[in-house]
Amino acid sequence: MLDKFVRFNAQVSRWCQWLSIAAMLLIVAITCIDVVGAKVFRWRLLGAIDIVMLAQLVAMAFAAGITLIKGRHIRVEFLVKLLPQRVQHIIDSIVLLLLLALFSVIIWHVTVLGRSFQTSGEYSATIHIPYYPFAYGIALACVPVWLIFLAQFIKTLKKSGQK
Repeated sequence: MLDKFVRFNAQVSRWCQWLSIAAMLLIVAITCIDVVGAKVFRWRLLGAIDIVMLAQLVAMAFAAGITLIKGRHIRVEFLVKLLPQRVQHIIDSIVLLLLLALFSVIIWHVTVLGRSFQTSGEYSATIHIPYYPFAYGIALACVPVWLIFLAQFIKTLKKSGQK
């Protein structure tokens, strides 16, 4: 059952990765158009800064899940590896529980922030792109990360229960 859950979450994270890749390509395209326009034609792309800023949010947020699955995040564990297996599992469980709590708070607060942006009508400065869809998108992108930590927490509990 847990394996099906992990595979489903990996599939969702891969889909999110494609959104992240599209955002990165948009950043490259907008930057190229803006630079070539400014240097060759003495013309600037209106709102390039806004588009790049928001695309960076999308690229970072939606890449987090697949990055975590592939083990590309930095982990500092040189001291933990020296401890007995049981203690390692306990520490891993505590860390994962704290990460679950942290991402629960992040998802909640970013959703509240999105609602605040939506009701206040806050938008970008130059081309008036509303901020609230991006806040909701960040909260949505954090859900697979939370689910990955949940699966890891369950696996760690199973490991510590077997020893």
